[in-house]
Amino acid sequence: MSTSTSLPGPAAAAPLLDPQAGLPGRSPVRSGRRSNTPAALSRTSRYKLGNLLVTLILSLGAIVMLGPLVWTFSTSLKTHDAIFALPPQWIPDPVMWDNYVRVWSAGPLLSGIRNSLIVATTVTVIGSLTSAVAAFAFAKMKMPFKNAAFLMLLAGLMIPFPTIMIPQFMVFAEIGWVDTLLPLIVPGLFGNIIMIFFLKQYLENVPDSIIEAAKLDGASYLQIFWRLIFPAIRPAMAAQFILWFMAVWNDYLAPIIYLNTPEKQTLQLVIASFNAQYASQTDYPLIMAASFIALLPVLIVFIIFQRQIIESVALTGGKG
Repeated sequence: MSTSTSLPGPAAAAPLLDPQAGLPGRSPVRSGRRSNTPAALSRTSRYKLGNLLVTLILSLGAIVMLGPLVWTFSTSLKTHDAIFALPPQWIPDPVMWDNYVRVWSAGPLLSGIRNSLIVATTVTVIGSLTSAVAAFAFAKMKMPFKNAAFLMLLAGLMIPFPTIMIPQFMVFAEIGWVDTLLPLIVPGLFGNIIMIFFLKQYLENVPDSIIEAAKLDGASYLQIFWRLIFPAIRPAMAAQFILWFMAVWNDYLAPIIYLNTPEKQTLQLVIASFNAQYASQTDYPLIMAASFIALLPVLIVFIIFQRQIIESVALTGGKG
């Protein structure tokens, strides 16, 4: 009896050499081409569907947020009768550009814009610099009781403004600052607690070795701040600057406490007087024209600093 074993032929050996089959215990060889399997096509479809849903949701949110702004501008160009028209008119017919001419003589709007610009610009520009210096000191400088001082500073956020409103008014009245812009400007020149906290946390990502190397080269702390720290935190400062500018520009409580003379009132008080005077006359186009003018400075500041805001968000996400 023959005991010889027959060798497998080429047809039997072909499956072992199939690159798609691979070797036992190893994954199949990838061809580098995009998979067209039903599972891959299903994942691609779900990905596209998810992007479409996100786009639709964001578009709907943008419409909801822009709706009041568009309606304000549209109402400012309407006649008295068109305001109460049903269905509402989004496109005025006729367009009354005269409302933007009347608004300047209807009240001290120009002086209100000037006073608000003085207060908001002075407070946010100088206050942002002092906040950045304070954040640098708390983050990178070695000082005794630094953490305790920072916690005491944060504790000031827990004190609501109404509790210090009357004592602060008495102090400013004693030194003769009532009915001037000084009570609105001077406290903000020393910085903003929220901005100090935000910039301090942002500076925690800056290596201490950079500061030490600059000190070894003979640089002072002021030089280190202007040449190393300030360029690094400029995007974060821009984001906080816009938020602070909006808060100061839209502030109503503090100006109504300290300002009495119409020529010294800020823009928000002027618009409030417009509302009290012309709402009874149903002159809503005039009120909306003044309100839309009040929105323009904030919109301009946002457009100027939008690149820095995006850069700040990108850097924060990259460091996380």
